[in-house]
Amino acid sequence: FDSRLEAAGEKLVVVDFFATWCGPCKVIAPKLDEFQNKYSEKIVIIKVDVDECEDLAAKYNISSMPTFLFIKNKEVVDQFAGANAEKLQSFITKH
Repeated sequence: FDSRLEAAGEKLVVVDFFATWCGPCKVIAPKLDEFQNKYSEKIVIIKVDVDECEDLAAKYNISSMPTFLFIKNKEVVDQFAGANAEKLQSFITKH
């Protein structure tokens, strides 16, 4: 995870904390892929399965899925929970 943050450089990193059993996570996934393609020059998306990476979820106090964390230069600049594609896009364009 840290090496991927390092590799992102100046780009905005969008971390998607999800679970395989989470319905809203499945709904937002295609939109996330669409944004990855649309904003590929500006963002890097890292998907984190909370059941496989419990330590990472705990580190960032993730309690609901999906939660999106926005990291720039290895610092968390924003976050929100919920499968809201419009909000996700506005957060991406804001940063």
